Amino acid sequence: MPRILTADEAGACYGVERALAMAEEAVSNAEGPVHTLGPLIHNPRVVADLESAGITVVRTPAEAAGETLLLRTHGVTPEVEREAREVCRHVLDATCPFVKKVHVAAERLSREGYQVVVVGEAGHPEVEATVAHAAGAVVVDSAAEARSLGLHGKVGVVVQTTQSHARLMEVVGELLRLRRRGTRFRPTICEATSGHQRACDELRGVRWTSWVRGIGGRTPSNQTRLAESPQGAALSIVNHVWECPDELDPPPVVPVRGAIGHPTAWRPRHLVPQIAAARSTITEWSARISHRQSSRAT
Repeated sequence: MPRILTADEAGACYGVERALAMAEEAVSNAEGPVHTLGPLIHNPRVVADLESAGITVVRTPAEAAGETLLLRTHGVTPEVEREAREVCRHVLDATCPFVKKVHVAAERLSREGYQVVVVGEAGHPEVEATVAHAAGAVVVDSAAEARSLGLHGKVGVVVQTTQSHARLMEVVGELLRLRRRGTRFRPTICEATSGHQRACDELRGVRWTSWVRGIGGRTPSNQTRLAESPQGAALSIVNHVWECPDELDPPPVVPVRGAIGHPTAWRPRHLVPQIAAARSTITEWSARISHRQSSRAT
């Protein structure tokens, strides 16, 4: 019988829970339509649920003019927020508090004369918002990119909240090598991301594990970062993600010696009870595979 382990860290992070609570309250109290500026979170199932509740996604504040608008958890640029407050009847800021801390850190470093470097994914909504809070900020995602910057003067470093510690240390190490003097570092990876990464790291000792399934959205940065770690890549975390129980599929590895369900910060709390059902299904698959192999052997 296979052994199945679920990672210790489970459920949506504080920022997501807060944003969902704000969306629910907005629907209950708002007079007229409610919208989110871009997807509230990076989970298509949750976004679909919000739409069913009457909350639609818009691309610009102008599309929600005169109505209620929630700013997404990843944050927006100061310019976009100003526009929203000018044209919308109500603006609710659902930006994750940890993301807000990155904005504040970037602004402060910029005011103090530092060249701000954001360690993160160029084009990610959170990173775009952070860059807009510090004039002249640049984005790097690797040590190689850091080497190509040609930095001069003081350097201040902030990091996307969902970056991996390994990637961060790689980039910061290179920046310190290039500009050891006058470099200031602000560690802004959020607690939930750190917790999920620690939980994944702890699985290194589980040698009987054959494969991993992620529970949550396929696109979030934190899901991707889990797969970048040596143990994550070996166990194909990001290549096999369930966004809902309807997507349960047979495991790709035969024979199955075990499985680990690793949730991400974007998994809503209502999916937690369904993990038990998923684990039962995996056990059934494993029993069938073992029976099939025994039959072939005889």
